Amino acid sequence: MLSNEVHITKSSGEQAKFSIDKLKKSLQQSGATEKIVQGIVDQVQDELYPGISTREIYNRAYALLKKKKSIYASKYKLKKAIYELGPTGFPFEKFISGILHYSGYQTKVGEVLQGTCVSHEIDVLAIKNEILNVIECKFHGDDGLKCNVKIPLYINSRYHDVKGPLDVQKKTSFESTRGWLVTNTRFTQDALEYGKCVGLYLLSWDYPHGDGLKERIDRLRLYPITVSTLLSGREKQFLLERDVVLCRQLEKNSFLLDHLGVSNSRKQRILKEMKSLCNS
Repeated sequence: MLSNEVHITKSSGEQAKFSIDKLKKSLQQSGATEKIVQGIVDQVQDELYPGISTREIYNRAYALLKKKKSIYASKYKLKKAIYELGPTGFPFEKFISGILHYSGYQTKVGEVLQGTCVSHEIDVLAIKNEILNVIECKFHGDDGLKCNVKIPLYINSRYHDVKGPLDVQKKTSFESTRGWLVTNTRFTQDALEYGKCVGLYLLSWDYPHGDGLKERIDRLRLYPITVSTLLSGREKQFLLERDVVLCRQLEKNSFLLDHLGVSNSRKQRILKEMKSLCNS
């Protein structure tokens, strides 16, 4: 059976035809050479069977990339690494704040704003070009889940409750406000249409096209520490609990590795990995 005729099982449980092009594109985005990419594609194709899960395909490609060069594997696992920021969602809010901070925004996390009716804790407030962006983050720990229209409906109502009191403050520190909804997964078509209709800015893994989370992370080299192939799960959790979410933050706070009891030689390898990711 040809590989493009093999049906695979997606994370949502749906069946779909295996796409060589999708696998190849995801491997190319890791920065691996065409020779390495083609070699991995050929090997994965040889191991396909009807009903194989996307998770199994990913795990196999990841293992093969890691053997070639760990930085390729780190960049390849970016989407999975963001899921590992959970389960509370708070590290994801810090991650989004970090991306915006390095994009020229002034940011605050977890601020409480008084609305017209009730008070609201806002995930991220970000100011740039005299626009105050009121940002809510919807974190999903399962890549089979999407943000449906109910979520932007709810977020838009919260935004409009705080917008009234914020409008009174105009001219002091900002000229206008804008509501945002950010998710680490994808939006349904209804959610996208609603967001566009009401003027709610939507940001997801692959939306807006060409400027989604993935593109922003790669462009700015703002990788979460969870992409590391050297840090253990316990070590990543320790760092996340201390608000070290980005690889470049660990570069600046390397003393935390001493608190973890990391040996000097291993510490140097970890910092080299962080530097490679920030400068790749």
